[in-house]
Amino acid sequence: MLELIIRGRGGQGAQTAGALLAGAFFAEGKEVQAFATYGGARRGTPVSSYIRVDDNPIRRRCDIEKPDGILCFDPHLLDQNLLRGVTRETPIVVNTSSSPEHFKTLGDFRIYTIDAFKIAGDNGLGRFINSALLGAFTLVLDAPAIETMIKIIADSAPVKQEQNANACRAGYNLMREFQKQFINEVAV
Repeated sequence: MLELIIRGRGGQGAQTAGALLAGAFFAEGKEVQAFATYGGARRGTPVSSYIRVDDNPIRRRCDIEKPDGILCFDPHLLDQNLLRGVTRETPIVVNTSSSPEHFKTLGDFRIYTIDAFKIAGDNGLGRFINSALLGAFTLVLDAPAIETMIKIIADSAPVKQEQNANACRAGYNLMREFQKQFINEVAV
């Protein structure tokens, strides 16, 4: 079973991202369980989206304590509470213009950074970053297929379907370049 956490602030699109990611897995024939927490239920407060994915029916109903992946919309939310239960193998994608080294003080984690605000701006989406982040997260998780994710995003977008699809693909491609660079640095 794959267990994922998406963390953001109210109004950033983390809840929407969770629903889109769950929809993409479901479209690929997976069993999906998705639920959310809203904190103070107002703009700017921390919110989380939780997703479980499996080939078999999901009967577990507890919180996710040991995630297999984390997508973090705001680097200020990347704290010890969120990282509890995370191993060195758990991929963590963070929306930031900072490098992964910026987060070394948190511990020895597998952190990938991406400037989703830049990707969203370059694609005419303003500050709507969830499409770019979902593209990056899809690559890091190696699931769902990027074409499935793009289709779900484009079909769900009320406007700017092409721009959202392009931002998703750009996030995916940028994360692929990031991984290649990381692999080359480790090999040297």
